[in-house]
Amino acid sequence: MSKCRYQASEFKRVNWKRLRDEVSAADRIVFAVDVAKEDFFAGVMKADRRLLVTMKWRHPEQTREVVGQLTGLGVWRVEAVLEPSGTYGDSLCGLLRSVGIAVHRVSPKRVHDAAELYDGVPSLHDAKAAYVIGRLHLEGVSQPWRVASVQRRELKAQLGLLGQYQERHQRALNRLEALLARHWPEAPKCLVPASVSLLRVLERYGDPVSVAREAAAAQALLRRIGGHWLRREKIASLLASARTTLGVPCVDGERRLVQAFAQEVLETHRQIAELEKGLAAQVRAEAGLEHQAAAIGNVSAVVLHCALGDVREYPEARSYLKAAGLNLKERSSGKHKGQLKITRRGPGIVRSYLYFAVLRLIAREGPARRWYLAKVARDGGRTGKAITALMRKLAKALWHVGHGVAFDEAKLFAAPPRDRAA
Repeated sequence: MSKCRYQASEFKRVNWKRLRDEVSAADRIVFAVDVAKEDFFAGVMKADRRLLVTMKWRHPEQTREVVGQLTGLGVWRVEAVLEPSGTYGDSLCGLLRSVGIAVHRVSPKRVHDAAELYDGVPSLHDAKAAYVIGRLHLEGVSQPWRVASVQRRELKAQLGLLGQYQERHQRALNRLEALLARHWPEAPKCLVPASVSLLRVLERYGDPVSVAREAAAAQALLRRIGGHWLRREKIASLLASARTTLGVPCVDGERRLVQAFAQEVLETHRQIAELEKGLAAQVRAEAGLEHQAAAIGNVSAVVLHCALGDVREYPEARSYLKAAGLNLKERSSGKHKGQLKITRRGPGIVRSYLYFAVLRLIAREGPARRWYLAKVARDGGRTGKAITALMRKLAKALWHVGHGVAFDEAKLFAAPPRDRAA
């Protein structure tokens, strides 16, 4: 096993004239980049695995010059390859594509696992990572870096906004519940803290003393907001608790704080509703998404589309399952027989939304709930395996749904066809 030196030169000190002399017009050159926030490292490598130079530069100040020197090598083909390091490499990828350089990606897990592969040393640093990325690309384990469509980028942006508003909503609601526990502990027993009726009362009055002082106006507000959904008994109970609460009386600043949190919860609730309405409209414009949304909801369908791409691009259900990180792995050796576990290699947000989709399935009476309860009973009361199994079944079903098959919960538990050769 040959030893490699990974010393990187400053970009300005690279002898580009010597590099141009070492390559010919028929050469294929690999530009392997280890992406960071500012300090980028890259190896320039020939197709015969020979490393011509390892360099480093400051991004974005020197990036245009680096790409300009690459295009000036005068070779048949330059291929760029890098790890998907969040968004830090996106601007470089865009610049490379604009000058006609194909961009590929290598899984960070593959780079990590290959740290010892080429030199027998398990260390991994920036310059060595660039070399490993280039070698893995030449070994054929990279993939073309696909550019997201405008529609997918739009959906992803809206999904990001939705997540931001949901976080703000939950944070404000948690703070509001804590304040109610101190100043009006009986209120959550009468109406849930997320109730619009209770939130409107808190936004208007702020504390139970003010509610009790203006009981008639508060009652009218509750009847107008709650309508026929809010029973008179609950209104009476809330107003009575305002008069007899055990809570600590609010000072003016605390009352305004309660009002501010109630207002933020209401405002973020409105923003979330508007975004979900917009997502639903975009879902209807995409056939595959519309079918999946009918099975798991608009937001969950958009999450899967943004994280995994178009379901119709996957050749089979198993490939879609693998992309979601729900395929099984086993570690067994000799007499040791390991347990089957999911790989968790796909985007975590996909599994999170599938998890909640399964919880919604088993919350109502139907084939999924009956199967779930039976498996939990067989497993001695353990629920984790049953939920994971349902997530796997649902992910495979969503592949078929995305191809136009109507979702049928009962089909999740249909016995697989027997092998005729058996």
